[in-house]
Formats: sequence, structure tokens, C-alpha cells
Amino acid sequence: MSRDFDVIVVGSGGAGHAAANSAREQGASVLVLEAGPEVGGTTAMSGGVIYAGGTSVQRAAGVQDSADAMFEHYMTFNQWILEPGLVRRYCDESAPTIEWLIGLGVQYKPEKLYRAGVEPVPRGHCAEGYGLEYLNTVHSHAAGHDVEFACNSRVERLLMDASGRVTGAHAAGEDLASGAVVLACGGLGANRELLRKYYPDAARYDDWHHYIGAPTNHGDAIRLGLAVHASIARSSWNQGVLLRAPHFNTTGIEGFMPPWLVFVNQEGRRFADETAPYAVMDGLINHQTGQRCYAVLDHAMFTGADGDSQYADPFNPGARCPNWEHANLEKQLARGRIVRSDTLEELAHRIGAHPGALRANIERYNRAVAQGRDDQFFKDMRRTMPVFHPPFYATELRAVTMVNSSVGLEVDAEARVESLADEPIPGLFAAGEAAGGVVGKYIGGGNSLGSGAIFGRIAGRNAASHAQTIG
Repeated sequence: MSRDFDVIVVGSGGAGHAAANSAREQGASVLVLEAGPEVGGTTAMSGGVIYAGGTSVQRAAGVQDSADAMFEHYMTFNQWILEPGLVRRYCDESAPTIEWLIGLGVQYKPEKLYRAGVEPVPRGHCAEGYGLEYLNTVHSHAAGHDVEFACNSRVERLLMDASGRVTGAHAAGEDLASGAVVLACGGLGANRELLRKYYPDAARYDDWHHYIGAPTNHGDAIRLGLAVHASIARSSWNQGVLLRAPHFNTTGIEGFMPPWLVFVNQEGRRFADETAPYAVMDGLINHQTGQRCYAVLDHAMFTGADGDSQYADPFNPGARCPNWEHANLEKQLARGRIVRSDTLEELAHRIGAHPGALRANIERYNRAVAQGRDDQFFKDMRRTMPVFHPPFYATELRAVTMVNSSVGLEVDAEARVESLADEPIPGLFAAGEAAGGVVGKYIGGGNSLGSGAIFGRIAGRNAASHAQTIG
């Protein structure tokens, strides 16, 4: 059977571009099939951060780190539920992959290293220009080295010969033969049916659910993989609700709230540093009664709200939070999505909290503002305000904004997709959200994009080698 391409890559986000560039470096002819009208996927919408340890960027910033330290930290915080062999490969390949990306033209500045809030050292490597510029850079390199791209080409099925080897893909009404296929087509965030099946935590709020990934992410990897008897990763964890957002979210991605907000739970108690990273805020909110909390504002906050996140956003200091602009708050008040009361006790009754607890917690917070020191949750008190001037306002918050999923196909450390019999399916590889076992409950600032880049690179390299081996 004649071959159209050595390697076909399904999906053109970060994982797909890593696979395409890596396969092309091995001399393979490469076609990238993209379901959407343009390349980029969720990566183009991301912060462009990769979680890595022991890199030249860290050393330039005076940070001492290693793959060993990164592995121990990451596995411990994920309670060893993930596949150790995959995480070990991720950690070992993270620094070489950063150097590889630098060679492709991606720029990282030491001063933009990012700490998710719980790492002993900063490991988040933020690309200049964030996700969009990161994607544009790796795309330019691929296109400039004869990688072919076909958009509006969703893969309908994989081709397989009588021996069980994947031999290509059917897309846009055409069979395309190849020596190997790499599935890098994202997760399942835009498929409500698959969310309900594989991600009940993300699907539990039908009227609140907010997905900010690529709208083309329909779980194609799972659909295509199951059709060729691939296994779903056993170590996948129902976690993917990463950002918190008010139910009146109308525009933009708000991973970090303005620092002047105050959060209380259903009991009326403050429970966290309101500027905590989204990597941990999800779990903090979901640990509260009813998996919800409330943002409390006084009249000065409400009327002066400018939506400025300032220092809270490490990706983009000074970023705007459009939900928290005064004009939008007025609009949501009129819609009944914000409640208003003349006293804190009355506000507590409106949101079902204990009046005494709410007042005591607000008074304690006000003392922290006056002292410039939060002895309870150690919040950075810059640009905070006391909750003092009536009337008072509250709006409910839930952790319902989904960014990425960790339910994918079972792969080994060489990015080979495994069958239900726990054997590699010849000619089939997967990376990024299409593969499971690496991204878990603890998200360590950049491990999703990192998984795509690292295992995409591995998948592309091995797919090219497989194609060359079979001739």
C-alpha cells in the first residue's frame, strides 16, 4: 500500500505542533489534520506556561532545581495516583524540551518564571507573548520545514490493517495512508455527553458550566481510540475545573480575581487567601459546604470596582477582570445575580450564612486591612479595602470554569497508545490531552501545556522511527 505521508498528526495545538516538528526533524513527511478552521487549539488561548525543572532559564534566575526534586514533589502532591513511569519521563524530558523549544524560537525570560503557589521553587516557564505567540512560533517553524496542514479536516476514523497496525486516517471523505498516526486532538471539554460520562465533576452544574478550551475539543481521541480497542488511562482523575468564575461570566478568562474581593463560605467564614493561585483555589472552593462561596463587597468597592487584578496575575500583571468592572456589577445587580442589603446581618440572611459569623469574619478582615497584615491566611494586603460602607453586596462563586481534562488514552513512556490487552497498538501514538496519566488533581502551573510539548515531542520522534522501520 502506497503511503501519502510518513506521519499523520491529528490536532494542531501545542502537542500536535511538538509532534509535527519532532517527526520532521527525523526526516519524516508530516501532515497535520485540524478539525477547526485554523490551527492553534486550546494552546493559542493559554498562558503559554510549561512546568519544567532543571532548565537553563531557572539557572539564569538563580534557581536550583532538578528532575528528581520535581518528580518527588509532583507525585507527592498527586498522592501517587498518576502513572509514575509517565511522570518520571515528563520530569526527565522537561528541561531538554525547554531547550528544544528555545531552539525553535520560543523565548523564555528568567524574570517570568512562575510559581503555582505550592512548589518549593518556580517551575512555570512562561513564553514571551503567552500561548498565542508560543503557538505562532512553533507553527512558523513547522510550516517553514515543509510540514503540511489541513484545516476543517476532522478525522472520522483511523485506518487499520489485518494485523492490527494503524495505517492512516479517514478525514474529509478521503483515506490518507501513513506509517504512523499521532493523536494530539485535545480533550473532551466541548462534549457534554462525554463530560457526563468521564468528568461528572465538570458536568455537575449544567447552567454554570464554562469551558474555555477550543470548541472543537469533542473527545475525538477517545472516540477514535475506542474504535481500535485502545484503553482509557486508568490513572485519570476527575479533575479539570481549574478556574473560578462568577455565574455571570460573560467575557474573557479570569484566572485571578481583583485583590480587593473578600470570600466567605456558606457559614459566613473566610476560608482562603482570595488571591491564591487557580491551581489551588479550585480545591479550596470545592471543599466548602455546597462546593460554593460568596464574594462580599461594600458600597465603596462596588462603585469603585475597576476590574484590575494587578499583582495577582503572574502571567499578565495589570490584567483586567471584566466581570468585576462597575458597569457589569450594576448590570448583574439588576438581574438579581448580586444581592444587596443595608447591614451585614441582613446580607447573611440573604445568602444563608450565619449573621454573627459573617460580621465577625468581616471585622477580622478589616483589622487585617488596617494593619496591612493577614495573620489568618497570609494574603498580600496590597490594594485591599475594608468592608465597611453600606450597603453591602454578595454574589455566589463556584469553581466551574473548565480549562483542560486529564481523561485520555492509555500511553506508555514512549507515547505509544496501549490496547485493552495492555500492549502497544502498532503505529498509534498520543500526547497532550489526548493521552492520560500525567495531568492529575495537582496541576502545578503549566503541566498541561508541558505534557503536550514533552510527550508530543516523544510521540513525533517515535512515530517517525516507526514509519521508517516498517518502510
